[in-house]
Amino acid sequence: MNKLKLHGFNNLTKSLSFNIYDVCYTPSDQKQAYIDYIDEAYNADRLTQILKDVAEIIGANILNIAHQDYDPQGASVTMLISEGMDDPEQAEQLNSESPGPLPETVLAHLDKSHITVHTYPESHPDTEISTFRADIDVSTCGQISPLKALNYLIHSFESDIVIMDYKVRGFTRDILGQKHYIDHKINSIQKYIAENTGEKYQMIDVNVYQEKIFHTKMMLKETELENYLFEKESAFTDQEKQRILDQLQTEMAEIFYGRNYQ
Repeated sequence: MNKLKLHGFNNLTKSLSFNIYDVCYTPSDQKQAYIDYIDEAYNADRLTQILKDVAEIIGANILNIAHQDYDPQGASVTMLISEGMDDPEQAEQLNSESPGPLPETVLAHLDKSHITVHTYPESHPDTEISTFRADIDVSTCGQISPLKALNYLIHSFESDIVIMDYKVRGFTRDILGQKHYIDHKINSIQKYIAENTGEKYQMIDVNVYQEKIFHTKMMLKETELENYLFEKESAFTDQEKQRILDQLQTEMAEIFYGRNYQ
């Protein structure tokens, strides 16, 4: 896409809603231990640091931070941000249709708006499954798209399932008065996810190009039981292992497809 010469400020709003789910096997005597673990691992301070890194990746100056831990569980962080991008070449690079950095390689720079995160640990009342959900919203106004933060966010949480929605709203006007409803190329959110990350997940796209709406869902292909237990896998019989796997896979499939199977 050719570079646009704009009349005034680029006031396109680019919004990314990002939901991750972590599923775990928790017998009744371990459910509280799981919630305590999640509350400690993803408390307000840890979430604040994750959002600071997101702001750096997408090119933002942080104006204000509000954070809160909740009783009995959960946490929220809201961050107001402003654009810190002076170099057009850097803005174009951060807005390109390609994967962003992983947690080990955080970059820098964004635009006037906000980043928020809310967490929701919960347990099934009748089965031995607990689920942790984190909802993250990144909304920018201007040159930069928040999509460069996807790789970092996926790897910052224990992501069994990832559900993402990206929408570009409003319009910006060029020097001839022509409206432009999007200012960057995008065919799929998947283009912003590193190839070795994408290989681990089953992915589905639902895109409405004319409305500038993009939706991608991801679910881990392999369910390695030891990653979902609080005790060693050897403590279970083969029959128990299969029963636990069935519960885990049913929970993940229900979340991924948005319907109940039991």
